[in-house]
Amino acid sequence: MDLITVQVIGASLVSIAEEMGAALRRASYSTNIKERSDCSTALFDREGKLVAQAENMPIHMGSMTGLIDALLAADLTVREGDVFITNDPYYGGGTHLPDITMVKPVFSGGRLVGYSANIAHHSDIGGRVPGSNAGDSTSLYAEGLRIPLVRFATAAGTEHAPLAFIALNSRLPAERRGDMLAQLASVELGERGLLELHSRYGTETVAAATDYLLEHARNRLAAAVAEVPDGSYTFTDVLDPDDGGEPTEIRVRVTVDGQSIALDFAGTGPQSPVGINVVRPALEATVFYALKAVLDPGIPPNGGFYGAVRISAPKGSIVNPAEPAPVTARTDTCQRVADTVLGALAEAVPDRVPAASHSTVTYVTFSGEHEGEFFVYPEVVAGGGGARQHKDGMDAVQVHITNSSNLPIEALEQEYPLLVDTYELITDSGGTGEHRGGLGVRRDIRVRAERAEFSAHADRQHSRPWGTRGGADGTSGRFVFNPGRPGERVLASGRISGVELREGDVLRVESPGSGGAGDPRERDPERLAEDVRAGRVSESAARRTYRGTD
Repeated sequence: MDLITVQVIGASLVSIAEEMGAALRRASYSTNIKERSDCSTALFDREGKLVAQAENMPIHMGSMTGLIDALLAADLTVREGDVFITNDPYYGGGTHLPDITMVKPVFSGGRLVGYSANIAHHSDIGGRVPGSNAGDSTSLYAEGLRIPLVRFATAAGTEHAPLAFIALNSRLPAERRGDMLAQLASVELGERGLLELHSRYGTETVAAATDYLLEHARNRLAAAVAEVPDGSYTFTDVLDPDDGGEPTEIRVRVTVDGQSIALDFAGTGPQSPVGINVVRPALEATVFYALKAVLDPGIPPNGGFYGAVRISAPKGSIVNPAEPAPVTARTDTCQRVADTVLGALAEAVPDRVPAASHSTVTYVTFSGEHEGEFFVYPEVVAGGGGARQHKDGMDAVQVHITNSSNLPIEALEQEYPLLVDTYELITDSGGTGEHRGGLGVRRDIRVRAERAEFSAHADRQHSRPWGTRGGADGTSGRFVFNPGRPGERVLASGRISGVELREGDVLRVESPGSGGAGDPRERDPERLAEDVRAGRVSESAARRTYRGTD
């Protein structure tokens, strides 16, 4: 094919996916989608292969693919105008219940030519805890409404029953209806864009171009793998324990042989009794992210290289659980999977891999009733990015499989009966080194409602993000109730629900820092002095750790 045409078609597909994402965010009701961008959009070819995904959330890379696979395997009559949804993580519906996936098959001239799809995290989908996202849930059935693959709309319009059923099972029914209809508008926009592309270039040309782009992505991965020295590389990291138990190990062996790469998670701990288990699509998405990030970040955002990666995970382990294991806080485990894959690759290509980042999601939820209306405020608090081999780590960033935006204080205080008393970087939270680790974040949130409830899931509250080449570890995170006041206490676990708050109470969220890289004594004195002036490093730490004096 004419390679210019191929590139134009490829760029057009990505542009359509990005436009779908922009429309979804603008049309949504919840702050979680419209402000924090906890959503993704994508296009698939007629065979259900991912051909373009807007670069939003890496954890969603495998989620919409699972929906297409479920639709292709289902005994359903698919007609022009149909739209389907599901959220069941064990049957093609994303990776936990708050994520509702939606797909619209696209027909041109009576023939199926592709699929327009999106996924969005809904602020409440029922279950025992407001927000449907507490890490201490012990069953999938406690985590929220489980939606099978069901027809959501037809050419005649939206089906009443599924929309009503979802709204009825949420604590925020009007918000659910608004967000679901925003998702519908997004897939319809994707359909229009895809049809315009087929009209302009012809269906056979578009199909040939997408086939070329998929093969190109596969070849780029193979070429990148070929540059990695052959061998087997292993790494082990841990997840925080629950209720005084032992930490759960995540182990991986990465084997490189010529242009092939395989990852084996044998030896990883068993599935957890709480919701930190990772279903197969989430594991695959995490692995694909880590490989792309280290080996070739320029690989096109499509599924062409997925089949070139072999992944083995023991059934019944925390990275391949048996139904109905709870999964709502699966992202904390995904972050640790990313750390282990990066740690293993660091043995092979050390110059490409940073020190450990905060590598947790630090997902907090405040909920309650204020002036007759129920509210649910979800947030993912950023932390430190690991020191690069030749640069400091970034402060207050989302890392690895998350890419959601910060919710601005102005939007938070306008939407919810909450006040942010403090929002700052945590001094000395980044691991020391020739290149300093990025800093974690402290956020104090004060309750203005008469009563509220706090739930969360987070990790790295017992372990610390590791440094490299002599760099120090970063600090761990924590949740503190009423800091500096009578009754102050540190919450015992990062996986918690049902913490009662009253008007005036403050909940402090501290996210982990990140690891440093290289010998701290080799740090540029001018950069160290700048860190001290900026408050990133305290004078005492500068003298003690960087200069070896008291």
